[in-house]
Formats: sequence, C-alpha cells, structure tokens
Amino acid sequence: MSDEQPASAADTPINTAAMTAFGREHVGPEATRKQVLSWAMWDWALQPFNTVILTFVWIALYLTSRMFLEPSVRESGMLADGSYMNCNQSEFMGSAYCQGLTDLSAWWGWANFAAGIVILVLAPVLGQQADARGNKKKWVIGATIGVALIQFALFFVEADPKFFWFGAFAVAVAAVVNEIGNVSYYAMLSEVSTPKNVGRISGLGWGLGYIGGVVALIVCIPVLFTVGQDNPLSFKLVAVICAVWTLAFSIPMFRNVPESPSYEESAKVGFFRSYVVLARNVAKLFRTNRPTFWFMLSAAVYRDGLAGVFAFGAVLAAQGFGFSFLEVIVFGLAANLIAGISTLLAGRLDDLIGPRRLILITLAGLVAMAFVVFALKDFGTIVFWICGLLLCAFVGPTQAASRSLLTRLTPPSQQGEIFGLYATTGRVASFLSPLAWSLFLLWFGGIVYGVLGIGLILLIGLVMLLFVRFPKDVGV
Repeated sequence: MSDEQPASAADTPINTAAMTAFGREHVGPEATRKQVLSWAMWDWALQPFNTVILTFVWIALYLTSRMFLEPSVRESGMLADGSYMNCNQSEFMGSAYCQGLTDLSAWWGWANFAAGIVILVLAPVLGQQADARGNKKKWVIGATIGVALIQFALFFVEADPKFFWFGAFAVAVAAVVNEIGNVSYYAMLSEVSTPKNVGRISGLGWGLGYIGGVVALIVCIPVLFTVGQDNPLSFKLVAVICAVWTLAFSIPMFRNVPESPSYEESAKVGFFRSYVVLARNVAKLFRTNRPTFWFMLSAAVYRDGLAGVFAFGAVLAAQGFGFSFLEVIVFGLAANLIAGISTLLAGRLDDLIGPRRLILITLAGLVAMAFVVFALKDFGTIVFWICGLLLCAFVGPTQAASRSLLTRLTPPSQQGEIFGLYATTGRVASFLSPLAWSLFLLWFGGIVYGVLGIGLILLIGLVMLLFVRFPKDVGV
C-alpha cells in the first residue's frame, strides 16, 4: 500500500474524526497510512523524556542518587569495601545515608505534585481552546519545542545539593508541557482513526513509544559507560541527546499530519471565559453522558497508580532492591521492549474484545504483580526482575486501551476538551500514589514497602471501573 492510499483495510478510508459518540458523526478528508504513522511517531519522539529522563536514568540514577546528598551524609553511607549501603537491608534503614536518599525521593514527589496542580488548572481549558480554534497541532508543536528546550537546560544541573530543586522543577515543568502536548495529541487520535481501528492505532502510538524508549536507552548507554556512571557529565550529555531526539523525530508529525479543524459546537471565547464554558460542559457531561464522567474518575485513580509505577519503579529497583547501575539500565531496556511489544499486540485485542475488558484484565495483572513483589521481597533481585517485567507487560496496554475507550465515548467536537479533562482528572488524583508511597515508607520504614501503596491505588481504580456501566452501542 502506498503512502497515498487509505490507512484502513479493504480500501476503506479513514474519515477524520469519524467517531459516533453521542450519536454524532463528523466526516472529513481521509487519513493516509503516512499520516497515521507520522501521528504515532510523536510517541516515539517524546518517549526519551519519559523513559530516560523521568524513569530509568536521569531521575533514578542522577537526581535522586547519592550525588545530590551532602558530602558528609554521602560519606556516611560508604562501607569498608568501598561500596555503599543497601537501604533494603534492615540494619541500614535508619541511617542518615538511607534517610537522605528517601528524602530526595520524597522531594521529587513534591515537585511532581506541584506539576500536577499546574496541569489541573491549565489542561482542560487549553483543550477547549484547541477544539474551538482548530489549532491542536500548533499546541503539539509548541509543547514539543518546550520539552526539548528544557531537556537542553538539564545540561546545567550540577551534581550538588544546591542544584537539586533546579533539576527537579525543570523536569516537573517539562512534564507539565509534555502533558499539555498530550492533550491535543490524544485529541487528534479520532482524526486519524475510525471506530473499528481506533484501538489498533492507539496501541501503535504507545507501542512505538515504548520501543523508542528502548532505542533511546541503547543510544545513551555508550555515553553513560564511556564518560562514567559517577561523572555528572554523562547525565548532562544524556539530556542533550534526548532533546535532539525529541526535535528530530517530531518532524514527521509536523510535516505530514494536517491541522485539526475547528468545531462549530465549541465556543470561541477568551482564556479566562473558557473556565466558565468548561464548568458548563462538565455539568452537561454529567447530565448527558455519565459513563464518560464516571470512567474519567475511575481512570484518574488507576492512572495515578500507573504514574506511581513510572515515578518510583526505578527508584524502588535501585534503592529498594539494590540494583546496580548496569542492572537498572538493562531492566529499563527489557521493560520498554516488553511494554512496547505487549502494547502493539494489545491494540488488536482492544478492537476484538473492547477496551473496558482489556483494562480490567491488565489492571488485575498490575495489582497482582505489585503485591507479589512485596510478598517475595526477601528472595532478592530476582523477584523484581520477574514480577517487575511482568508488570511492565500490563502498563502499556492499560494506557493505550484507556485512550481508545475515551476516544470511542467522546464526540469529535469535544475531543480536545475531554482529553484536557482526562489529563485534569488524572492530575486531580495525582497526590494518591506519592501519598500512599510516602505513608507506607513512614509507617514501615523501608523503601520496598512503597510498592504496597502503589498496588493499593491500582486496586481502588480497578474496583471503581467495575461499577462503571457503558452504552452498548459504542463498542467498549
């Protein structure tokens, strides 16, 4: 099939925003395979920020590492053989060194909390503006450039406690900008898909993202090992690589995916007036489409559990289970590869059994793996290797199916706004995982206990979703 042929099978064209939610349908120019792949490539382009910066390298191995402890505290953690304390061992848990590492992780959590508040305020309104003015693509382009520039700025974060908050807030701001870009990017999904293949195309984006994370880690490994894992310059250069990657691989999206249309049903008002429009639309959503309303609330909880997996997973591996630098990197490679493959496969399963069933299955797997990790913690790193990788196999499909489900439920003229609300509701509950993580650490005194907190949040989200009833005619 050539780039100018329709992306769907059997010569069936993809009509932009050909969604039938609320019984309405909007038909526009057909999307080509080239446009679909270019849309999905944005996940690939932004994934190094999520995989390398947020999860496996920059935060876990640099910003929350001993390099940002006060020198006297750092030295207190050194053992006679030159190695450092394993804070999962009970004899070290109360030490100043382990407490210092715990504090760094907690402070990073507070920076995440602040980012969540900003997204809570901005995301839905910006989504409403994008719907009304037909400039979703412009928001994606602006967010992409913003994330890239902040990644460049991370080059100036020195390995010194005085630079911790600069680094933490820089990454937190990048997360805000990335999330704002996601609002419009997610909303464009209905414009490159049909109700029959939305799950597959959503899964394609997520799958390419995870595989992109694998490739990005592979690209960064030579720098980390050549310059040295204890040399701050290696992490600075990694941030620059991620910035260049983000810009370079976003070009297909910028060049090949057309700008979104404006929708007559979306009110064109000023920024602050958008809050009034937003409040009215939320009330209307509750009155006219309660399944979507309740789904977003349940998704807010379990998506925060997923965010907790990303925010604290690598920290748990490095500090809770004593993973070495190399082990964290290899785990990151394996985790993204497994997540990418499972997400690509799950996209087809989404179209076959529906996204709701798929989410329930994957959430059940996530909860089970979280509690198994804790129950078998005394068996050492092998437990986290097996259960952690199985957990990763469920994360991507949950995310992709959630995006697919919401796309099926949402009318085309409200895609940006509803996905803005989707981002907002996810951030409304953004305190749950950090709070549960911190409370379990406080109550039980060990980093490994934090996995129970994350598992609990995922379980609550799963139970809430079980009680949501969806219309039978939207194929969820």
